[in-house]
Amino acid sequence: MKHILIAGISGAIGHALAEHYLGRDQQLQIIGLCRDPAAVSFDPAVADRVSLVPWDAASSTDPGETGSEIARVLAAEKGLDLVIYAAGFLHGAGIQPEKRLEDLNAEALAHAFAVNATGFAILMRAIAPWLRHRRFKIVAAVSAKVGSIEDNGFGGWYAYRSSKAALNMLVRNLSVELPRKCRPLACVAVHPGTTLSPLSEPFSRSLAQLKVHQPAETAENIATVLEGLTEDSNGQFLSWDGSQIPW
Repeated sequence: MKHILIAGISGAIGHALAEHYLGRDQQLQIIGLCRDPAAVSFDPAVADRVSLVPWDAASSTDPGETGSEIARVLAAEKGLDLVIYAAGFLHGAGIQPEKRLEDLNAEALAHAFAVNATGFAILMRAIAPWLRHRRFKIVAAVSAKVGSIEDNGFGGWYAYRSSKAALNMLVRNLSVELPRKCRPLACVAVHPGTTLSPLSEPFSRSLAQLKVHQPAETAENIATVLEGLTEDSNGQFLSWDGSQIPW
């Protein structure tokens, strides 16, 4: 039986990914991490295969506590076959992407880093025991093309860009260390493409010029990319269509 962990299962992409995998494999079990499990629901036909665990990327600082919560629903020796970090922050109450240097705010920067990068690092430390089995496993962080340093030709969006760049470095670091203890494994960052969601909703005018995916389409695209991964894919930054993005 396969076990999948999705951090940020209450978000548009995280929830769509869960639905995608539940619909394709009648045997797999999903552990979903989110701030408010009571606000997340699935079709009754598959809901019994989803275990929801309370978790907040912005305030998760104790890997031991997170590990204990996950252990309540899945013993470490059973292992995880796929880990998807789908938590993300772009805007919120009083916080919008910066257009210029004068818009920078320390609290906004700290919050973006907490959700987009630090939460991933602490979670990975927490679930390391679940990755030590000898089946091929995947760790995938939902990043963003705007986090590419080489690809940045427009500037702006300081908090989002820099926190996603930090997430990318964490992925790259883990791709070096994890195979020493958890082989076979592929640890990658994935750009999901522009997806219709609460995250993108305030930018509807700009979206008219872009290819925009429904959450279900994004989930299928990401799943297709992940299905094609091998150990040789370890350490890559991939777009939703499978092409590589420069770090």
